[in-house]
Amino acid sequence: MKIVDLSFTTYDLGKLSKPFRNSILTTENKRLTLVDVHTDEGLSGTALSAEGATRFAAPIRERLLGQDPRDFTRIWHRMFTGWRKPVVKGDAISAIGSVDNALWDLRGKAFDMPVYRLLGGYRSRVPAYSAGGYYEEGKGTGELAEEMLSFVAAGYRAVKMKVGGADIPEDVRRVAAVREAVGPDVKVMVDANNAWTSSQALRFGRAVEEFDLAWFEEPCWPDDHAGMAALVGQLTMPIATGEIEYTRWGFRDLIERRAVDIVQADPQTCGGLTEWIRIATLASTHHLEMAPHGNHYVGAHAVAAVDNGLIVESYAGLSPWQDEFLGGISFVDGELVLPETPGLGITIDRPALERASRT
Repeated sequence: MKIVDLSFTTYDLGKLSKPFRNSILTTENKRLTLVDVHTDEGLSGTALSAEGATRFAAPIRERLLGQDPRDFTRIWHRMFTGWRKPVVKGDAISAIGSVDNALWDLRGKAFDMPVYRLLGGYRSRVPAYSAGGYYEEGKGTGELAEEMLSFVAAGYRAVKMKVGGADIPEDVRRVAAVREAVGPDVKVMVDANNAWTSSQALRFGRAVEEFDLAWFEEPCWPDDHAGMAALVGQLTMPIATGEIEYTRWGFRDLIERRAVDIVQADPQTCGGLTEWIRIATLASTHHLEMAPHGNHYVGAHAVAAVDNGLIVESYAGLSPWQDEFLGGISFVDGELVLPETPGLGITIDRPALERASRT
């Protein structure tokens, strides 16, 4: 079996009816990027990708043509090495990760197994939380609380909201409103998207410790390992980070600095599932759990494959428009049920995507 083609496709699906923002950026458009890898035997693999990764399609394609897609360690090494400058961060490693995930989808089809079993097969159901709580025009604490309650009503036992996009007293009020609304038995996480300095994050963290948060995510700049280590040492709530960290070497430094309690390696951004499993093994040796950032279509397979998988991120209220085009993983009683179909098990309505992208 040989790889004969690789392609990225971005679908522009129009404007959101209501833009939303976190502490650093506003999302206004509905866009979806897929990467496909094809073989000479008719098998193909598909995964989600970031739009910025598409500019690396040509050099990665050159490295893959003629290779056997089942040789995952050698292929990952070919994609990662041989560049004029090391591709250890940013869109380049994200592109490698997207292709790596598509290759795992292909391998699952070749071996007639779901990806989570190929990677380790620790369990077939994984806990999930719903990410939301973004800032929107006209959205106050009451509307925020109602949003979080809608996730609980849908079956989620854990919810995540944004912070860092308002002043600290206002964000504390937002957290208080959510905790009061969902009650003491629902896990609540907060995500600052690197909004604060470590001293600002410490001030916020101390102000919300009474609300028994499951974690405080990305409190400060991702390269500020010293600042995050200070937060780990001074706050009682766990510090979660890693969505803007890349490869096992980046996570080695993060972990050795004791700058993280919950490791959030993104199975796409960190270099793909191949690299994610290496990072999970590293985390396991330090008794740390994995809670991957990003889409649940890949994240669920990652968490299900390892013994230190904690929970999977999903987006019940944030991007329901994607449900028109993507499927394959069921949500039952607070958990994602892994598909037993070969590969990642993602179902994609490409004709509908093509029609929507043209309108």
